[in-house]
Amino acid sequence: MFKHELKPAKGANKERKRLGRGTGSGLGTTSGKGHKGQKARKGGGKTHPGYEGGQMPMTRRIPKRGFSNARFATEYEVVNLDDIEACFENGGEVNIASLKANSLVHGNKDGVKILGDGDIKKKLSFVVNKVSATAEEKIKAAGGEVKLLPAYTENAEVKARKEAKEAKKAAKAKKGK
Repeated sequence: MFKHELKPAKGANKERKRLGRGTGSGLGTTSGKGHKGQKARKGGGKTHPGYEGGQMPMTRRIPKRGFSNARFATEYEVVNLDDIEACFENGGEVNIASLKANSLVHGNKDGVKILGDGDIKKKLSFVVNKVSATAEEKIKAAGGEVKLLPAYTENAEVKARKEAKEAKKAAKAKKGK
C-alpha cells in the first residue's frame, strides 16, 4: 500500500449541510430553522437551565421552608492510613503542613480527618483535627500518638471586626438612654 492509495474508511467523512443555498437544496429559505421564534434567531435561543419560556420557573414557584445546615457544616479533607504509610518515615510527625507537602491534602477545607483504611506499621505522631476510631486504634497499636487540634474557629481579623461592631452597637444603645 502506498501513501497515495490511503483514504478514510467508508462513512467516516460526511458532507456538511449547506444551509441557505436555494430551495432546490432542501435547506433553503429558513435554513432548517422553521419560521420566526426564539430558536430561529442568531445564538440558537440559548437560555439558562430551568428557563420556562417566560413562565414563572419551578424553582421560584415552589415554597421555600425549613433550614439546611449544609452551608455551615464543617467539611474535612480525608486521608487514609495507607497513603500516610507510603509517604512518611518512621518516627515522623503527621500534621497539616506535612500532608500538604506530600500532596495528600490541599488545605482548602475546614480541617483534616484521618480515616482507618489500610494498615500502618510506622510509629508516627499525628496532629490533626479529627481521627476516626479505627484509625486511632491502628495508630496506637503501631506505637504512635494522636493529638487533636482545637475545633475550627474564625480568624482573629473576623473576630476583631465582630467585637468592634458589638462595642459600637452597645455604645449607641447607651447613648440613646
